[in-house]
Amino acid sequence: MSSPDDRKGRQLDGFRAEDPASGPLTTDQGVEVDHTDDSLAAGERGPTLLEDFHFREKLTRFDHERIPERVVHARGAGAYGYFEPYESCAEFTRAAFLRDPSVRTPVFVRFSTVQGPRGSADTVRDIRGFATKFYTSEGNYDLVGNNVPVFFIQDGIKFPDFVHALRPEPHNDIPTGASAHDTLWDFVSLQPETLHAIMWLMSDRAIPRSYRMMQGFGVHTFRFVTADGRGTFVKFHWKPRLGVHSLVWDEAQECQGRDPDFNRRDLWDSIEAGEYPEWELGVQLVPEEDEFAFDFDLLDATKLIPEEQVPVRPIGRMVLDRNPENYFAETEQVAFHTANVVPGIDFTNDPLLQARNFSYLDTQLIRLGGPNFSRLPVNRPLAPVRTNQRDGYHQSTVHRGTNYFPNSLGGGCPAPAGVDGAFTHSTERVDGAKIRRRSPSFQDHYSQPALFWNSMADWEKRHIVQAFRFELGKVETREIRTRTVGQLGHVDADLAREVARGIGVTEPSGATETASKQSSPALSLESLRGEESIRTRRIAVLVTDGVDAHQVASVREELAARGAVVEALAATDGSVATADGERYAVDRALPTVASVLYDAVLLPGGPTGTPPVTKDPDAMRFARSAFRHGKPVGALGSGVGVVAALKPAGVRLSAEFHRVVTDQGVVTDTSPGTASAEFTQAFVTAVAEHRHWGRPPVQG
Repeated sequence: MSSPDDRKGRQLDGFRAEDPASGPLTTDQGVEVDHTDDSLAAGERGPTLLEDFHFREKLTRFDHERIPERVVHARGAGAYGYFEPYESCAEFTRAAFLRDPSVRTPVFVRFSTVQGPRGSADTVRDIRGFATKFYTSEGNYDLVGNNVPVFFIQDGIKFPDFVHALRPEPHNDIPTGASAHDTLWDFVSLQPETLHAIMWLMSDRAIPRSYRMMQGFGVHTFRFVTADGRGTFVKFHWKPRLGVHSLVWDEAQECQGRDPDFNRRDLWDSIEAGEYPEWELGVQLVPEEDEFAFDFDLLDATKLIPEEQVPVRPIGRMVLDRNPENYFAETEQVAFHTANVVPGIDFTNDPLLQARNFSYLDTQLIRLGGPNFSRLPVNRPLAPVRTNQRDGYHQSTVHRGTNYFPNSLGGGCPAPAGVDGAFTHSTERVDGAKIRRRSPSFQDHYSQPALFWNSMADWEKRHIVQAFRFELGKVETREIRTRTVGQLGHVDADLAREVARGIGVTEPSGATETASKQSSPALSLESLRGEESIRTRRIAVLVTDGVDAHQVASVREELAARGAVVEALAATDGSVATADGERYAVDRALPTVASVLYDAVLLPGGPTGTPPVTKDPDAMRFARSAFRHGKPVGALGSGVGVVAALKPAGVRLSAEFHRVVTDQGVVTDTSPGTASAEFTQAFVTAVAEHRHWGRPPVQG
C-alpha cells in the first residue's frame, strides 16, 4: 500500500478498511447481513417495519454522510508526497525538517479555489489555495498559502466583510464561483487596500493551466528562529518545475462546460501516470535589524518584497507522488491551521496572520465536529502525541492514567519538554496603548499595484484589461463601475482609460500621476516559463480517412518519448481508413472533447488536394480555437492546407517540399511522408513555450 520510505503511508495502513472481498456484508456492529435490497415489511406490499435495524442504520448513515463544507476553499484536490532540503538551513532556523538533506519529510498538499462551493468548476477566475502539511519529526507544520503572494485585506477583522462581498449576491445566491458581481466590486471600490490582490486576480494567474504549473506563496512574513534564538524574517515561495502557465479567459470558460474538473483531473492523472509534480521551496530572508529598510511594511499582507531587492533563495524541493485513496477521508477531512508550527518557525505581528491563527482552529471545530479532528488519520502527526486533553466528540483513543499536570499519581507524566526540544516563542518586547488604529506604514495602497502592472508583458496587460472589462461589465450599478475606474486611475492612467472605454463609463479626466514607475520582471509570466520540456503536455492529432498513418506514428512516437500525452481525434470514435488501406485507431471522438482541453494540435497529411478535415466543422472549430488561444499548431503535408484555410494573416506557412517553416508557434512542412527530425524538433520547441501571444487572430 505504501512505499518503503513513506512513513505517513505506513501510518495510514493502520486505518485503512479491510478488503471488501475479505468477508460478507455486515452492519456497523459486525452482524452479517443476508439481504440489503429490500426493507423488512409486513407482507410483500405492506408497510416497512421499524424493527428493521439494518434499514434504519443504512439510511441514517447515508443521511449523515456530509459534513459542512469549508466557508472558503471548499473545492479542492490533494495529494501526498515528500519534501527534502538541498542543504542544512541551520544558519537561520532550528526546524529539524530543514536541517538534514538526507531526511525526506512526508507531506500532504491541498489545492483549492476560494469562492465557489464544492460543486463549482475548477477553471473559474479565482485565487487558488496552496496548503502544505509537513509531517515532521517535531510535529505537524502547516504552510497555508495561496498562488498569489498578497492578500486583499490588511487586518483579519475585515475578513468576514470581504468574504461576504465576494460570495454570491445574498438575495439570489448568484453568481456561483465568480467575482463578476456588484457586491465584490462595491467593496473593492471602497477599500483601496484590495487593489494589489485584485490586479493579481485580474491577471492570468487567476486561471492556472494546472495545479502543477502554479506558484505558491506563504503570503505573510513569518520568522525563522535559530537554536540560539536569533530571528530572521522569512517569506515562503513554491516554484513549479514545469514553469508557471495559465489558461486564457475564453478557454477557461469553455473548460467549465467541457470538463468542470479540469485541474483536479490533471493532477490526479499526472500522478497516476508517474509524472510526479515538483516544486522548489524558496525563501526571502530579511535580518530583523532590516525590518524598516523598505518603503512598505513587512507586516502588511497586501505587499510583496520585490525579488530584485531580496532574491529568493532555493532551500529544497517537494514532490507529490501518491493520490489519496478516499477523497472524503483525506482531502475533505484534512485540517490546516496557520498556527501549526514547529520549533524554528514563528509568527510576526501581521494583523491578518494573527486573525488566521484564531480563525482556522475555530473553523475546524465546527466543520469537523469537535476538538478531536487532529486524530483523524490524514491529520495525525508522525511525531508522538502526549497530552492531557480528553474526551469530546469522536474521541478514538482509550486513555489511561491521570489527565492533569502537575501530578504524582502518574509519575509526573507527561511532563514539559526541556528547552532544547520544545517550541519556545520568539522573545519580543511588546507594549503600547490599546487602540483601534492602523499604522501609517500600511497606508500606501497604490505603489505595489502599479509595480505589478508595470512588470507585465504587453499581452499580460491586454488580458488584465479584458478581465476588468468582463468583471465590471457584469456590475449593474454604474456608480460602482465609475468608482472602481477612479481607483484604477491611481494605479495607472492608461489602465483606467482602457477599462473605462470597455465598460461605458467616463474616462478619468486630466493626467493622473502614476503611483510608481518601478517594475519587477520576476512578476511576469514571461520570466516563469520553467524548464524547456513538453512532459505531460496534451497534444491532439486530428485524423480523418486517408491519413498518412506512418507520418502520424513517427511524430507520435517522438512526442510520447519526450513525455507528452498524444491522442488521435476524429469525427467519430473507432478508427479511420489510412492512405494505404489499413485502419488507424482513434482515441476520442471530436464531439466529446475540445481544443481547450489540449495544449497543442497537430494536423497530419493525407490525400493531396483539399484536406478532408476542412469539411468537418468540429475539426475546423478545434483548429481555429487552438490557433486563437495562442497554442502551438503543427501541420504536415496536406495538413498545411488546414492552417491555410484558417486564413492566418501575418503567419508564414511552408510552401515547398522539404522546407520547415516556424512562425509564431505555427510549424509547417508540406513535405509528404515521414516527419523530419527538423519538423519534430521545431514543433517540440513550440510546445515547450506553451503559448504564442503575438500571433494575429484568424480570419476564417
